[in-house]
Amino acid sequence: MTVYLIIAVFGIGLVAGLRALTAPAIVSSAIWLGYLHLAHTPLTFMSTSTAAIIFNILALGEYIGDKLPSTPARTALPGLIGRIVSGGLCGATLSAAAGQTLITGAILGIVGGIAGCYGGYYARTRLVKALGVKDAYVALPEDLVAIGLGCLFVTLAISGI
Repeated sequence: MTVYLIIAVFGIGLVAGLRALTAPAIVSSAIWLGYLHLAHTPLTFMSTSTAAIIFNILALGEYIGDKLPSTPARTALPGLIGRIVSGGLCGATLSAAAGQTLITGAILGIVGGIAGCYGGYYARTRLVKALGVKDAYVALPEDLVAIGLGCLFVTLAISGI
């Protein structure tokens, strides 16, 4: 596994830690658009238009839900598990697209997902407190950071293959 691919796989996990559904939306879209290929892997479903559409719709719903005051912290068990699963899935998918083992990609993606979950949580809560603004004012830029980083890491994976 190249350094670029290691960074990309860990990084897509990091994105999953920030926004659990942004990472699979970007990964499945890149595969569906033909930038990555998953032929003959257990993750071929990620290459379908159905997966890309569903993950993108779910990501949009997550952006909206994240701004609601009733939404639990991402570090609460259900959110953390979702980020771990998403990071593992996306890490394994990028790894498989590069012809590498699924388990290595899944582990790197899971570690990235945990780091992104806690790092994003602490960064966001501290920014809200330091700036003295409502949470939504920090949440929206965080969405954009997650999308931008997701595109960056997928592009890095493509160039590292």
